[in-house]
Amino acid sequence: MGYTINLIGANDEVWRLQHNVLHHSFTNIEAHDDDINAPFFLRFSPNAKINRLHKFQHLYAWFFYGLSTISWITTKDFIRLKRYYKMGLIKDKKTYRLGLMKIILWKLVYYSYALILPLAMSGFGVGMVILAFLALHFVTGLTISLVFQSAHVVSDASFPLPNKQGNMEDERLAHQLATTCNFSPNSKVLSWLVGGLTNQIEHHLFPHISHIHYKKLAPIVERTSKEFGLPYHKNGNFLSAISKHFKMLYLLGRMELPTVKK
Repeated sequence: MGYTINLIGANDEVWRLQHNVLHHSFTNIEAHDDDINAPFFLRFSPNAKINRLHKFQHLYAWFFYGLSTISWITTKDFIRLKRYYKMGLIKDKKTYRLGLMKIILWKLVYYSYALILPLAMSGFGVGMVILAFLALHFVTGLTISLVFQSAHVVSDASFPLPNKQGNMEDERLAHQLATTCNFSPNSKVLSWLVGGLTNQIEHHLFPHISHIHYKKLAPIVERTSKEFGLPYHKNGNFLSAISKHFKMLYLLGRMELPTVKK
C-alpha cells in the first residue's frame, strides 16, 4: 500500500525516510525531525533560529500549508533524496541514482493522468483545468498540514534536545507521549476521514498496528500513562487543536532562542 503514494505525485522511499525513520524516531527534535525542519520564513520549534518574519507567521503560515503538496510533487522529493544521500540514509550512489530515476518516472506518470489527460480530453479550458489542479492541491496541502501540525506543533507538546553525549532524557515511548497530541478522540467520522490520525499518540506508539484499533487502545494507553506519571495530551475537537496550533505559531514568532541545559 505504501507504494501507492507514487500515484499521487510523491515518492515512497523519500516518505519512508522522512516520516517513518526521521519523524517517528526523532519526533520534535530540532534538526532531526524533518516535519519541523521548516524554510527560513517558518519556525516550528522553540529551538530553531528566529528572525523578524516569524512575528507574522501565525497569519501567513496557512497559505504556505496550502502550497505544501505543490512543493511535494515538484521539488521536495528531489531535494530530500539528495539530503538523505548526504546524511548516509541512502547507502550508495547507485541506489541514489536509481531512486532519482524512479522519482522522475513516477512524477511523469502522475502529471500524465492528473494534468495532461484532463487538458487533452476533459473539454474544459486550459485555465480551468490548471485552476482545478491547483485548488485540489491547496485543499489537500492545507488539510494534511493541519492534521500533522495540530498533533505536534502545539503548546502541550515538548521539544526536547539531546545532552552533550547525544542522548535523550526519555526513552522512546515516553518521548512519543511527551511530543505528541491527540485531537477529537470521540469523533468516528473525523477518525475515518484522516485514517486514524486523530489518535496520533497511538499512531506513534504502535506504528505496526492498524489504525482501526486505535480507539480501543487509547483508553488503555491513557490509563497506563497516568499510572506511571507520564503525559497524555489530547484536545477535545479539531478546532481546538487548530486554535492551539495558531497560538503556538504566534508564540514561536516572538520567542527568543531559549537557554537549553545539556
